[in-house]
Amino acid sequence: MLNTKDHSRFQEGFKYVYPVVSRRAGGVSLGINLNINNACNWRCIYCQVPDLIRGAPPPVNVGLLETELNVFLDQILRGSYLEDHVPEGQRRLNDIAFSGNGEPTSAPNFLDAVQALHDVRANVNIPKSVKTVLITNGSLMHQDKVIRGVSELAGINGEVWYKIDRATIEGTSLINDTKVNKTRIMSNLEASAKACPTWIQTCFFKLDGANPSDFDVDAYVQLIKEAKASDIPFKGVLLYGLARESMQPESSRLSPVDDDWFKTFANRLRGLDVKVNLST
Repeated sequence: MLNTKDHSRFQEGFKYVYPVVSRRAGGVSLGINLNINNACNWRCIYCQVPDLIRGAPPPVNVGLLETELNVFLDQILRGSYLEDHVPEGQRRLNDIAFSGNGEPTSAPNFLDAVQALHDVRANVNIPKSVKTVLITNGSLMHQDKVIRGVSELAGINGEVWYKIDRATIEGTSLINDTKVNKTRIMSNLEASAKACPTWIQTCFFKLDGANPSDFDVDAYVQLIKEAKASDIPFKGVLLYGLARESMQPESSRLSPVDDDWFKTFANRLRGLDVKVNLST
């Protein structure tokens, strides 16, 4: 049985496609892992990918991706996969998500992969209610080939989950092991939100037993304020905590924040007239 604690990418005979039960989605999410070499341009210290390396994935075998999607979606929609492998109450296909073991938009032919999914959705008659989700760190949204893929998502009930864990260079360096300034974060967020419905997704946790600092929290809130003041049309914030063990060297330093801390922070964001979905 699938469960929310195990998001293994392994399915015998499948290279790109894997199913998970998503706590945030509330059902089955069919994942598309374009980063089959465990390569990412960031290294978030809470990442659950083992043997993560810095870099980009190889080109996607689009024909194989289409085949895997067709086979697995047929098992879910017309076979007994949900009854055999998914707990009661979660036996529905909620979304198809570009996620996996690294930054999906770094795939050289990301646009081709999106177009392939567009064709498969039409061929197998995926219900229109099933979302297409891109889970991304947003770092490549300034690239034409990426934003074209994001625009294509909008036509297949698409939604972007754009990672913003911290709002300062110091914060992103510590948490995401990358240096990105607020100007780039804001411009890429705007590009994403104008191309496709976009949620900001944010992970908070304790580091060395301490809650996120007031400095980091205040800087994050200020970023959200500025995004609203600039009329960036993001949908809201997906706020979540640790659910599975990190596979990074910092793992032992991480622990969940208390529910009360999360609820207080979520209410602070809601006070800015921002929709917040909280998953602790």
